[in-house]
Amino acid sequence: MLCYLLIPASAHGHDVDVTGVARIFLDEQSPGNYSLSVVDQQVPPLFNIDRILPERCEGLAPGNFAYRFQCSPALNIADSLNFPWSLQGVVAIAHWSDGENVSGYFPGAGATITVPMSDLKAGAGSLGNLAYRYLLLGADHILFGIDHLLFVLGLLLLLSGFWKLLKTITAFTVAHSITLACAVLGIFPVPGPPIEALIALSILMLAREVVMSQRGQMTLVHRKPWIVAFVFGLFHGFGFAGALGTLGLSDSDIPLALLFFNLGVEGGQVIFICTMILVNWVFRNISSESLGSIHRGLAYGLGGIACFWFLERLPALFVAA
Repeated sequence: MLCYLLIPASAHGHDVDVTGVARIFLDEQSPGNYSLSVVDQQVPPLFNIDRILPERCEGLAPGNFAYRFQCSPALNIADSLNFPWSLQGVVAIAHWSDGENVSGYFPGAGATITVPMSDLKAGAGSLGNLAYRYLLLGADHILFGIDHLLFVLGLLLLLSGFWKLLKTITAFTVAHSITLACAVLGIFPVPGPPIEALIALSILMLAREVVMSQRGQMTLVHRKPWIVAFVFGLFHGFGFAGALGTLGLSDSDIPLALLFFNLGVEGGQVIFICTMILVNWVFRNISSESLGSIHRGLAYGLGGIACFWFLERLPALFVAA
């Protein structure tokens, strides 16, 4: 089925903050002298720090929980640090000796991650640069956050009619935007394991409603789907916050990063919805009879994947407790 083709064997939905993004802190102790701290324990250690530095820089004896190096002349906007990590990306926070603090997200490129100083030096934290970085992070997170996409797919299978689709997707967007903002700004904590289990449960419930509608059994969910979309959208917002809320952003960057991350999420969501509508239109024109079978297969596929995810995430609830 298409659902099983969409998901890798070991996908974990919104676990970007745990397994995909590292955090590094670059401190300029004095002009030309630096310390580099890596927060996340799952990141491979840098046994030879010289290989990540510009050629004129050299590693020094490490300090307490930090690598040390010096550059002559000091780092400038033409330099970059190249980390040998096959991660989704890193968030780098730079503290410069003149008191300037700049942070940024840098996506991975296979086996390496490049952090250009042009994006971390004074003045690099411009609106345009921040917008690009966090739009990209938001779009990446939605397009690779398979559980969120499967929930949206379930809504598309459940709905018929443009206005009902518009109201439902709008309710879902408003809901997850609210909880994303509350979690990132520290108004509410992000309860990871319960939220991940509830997200899987939301997909399972939605798959059941799709199957019921295909059998002609209509409920309140089918008549007013925007209510369900809003309620479960609150949970999905907490899931998004797991990707952004613990990345170690500078306080001054959080409001704009939150805005652009959310816009990136919405842009990715619109791309996915338009793609699914186009695919549905193509199959309808090829064979309207086979379209019904495809929808039934997708509904059962959604339910099967969601059930597996729920059972997989259930033990974490007891560990967290």
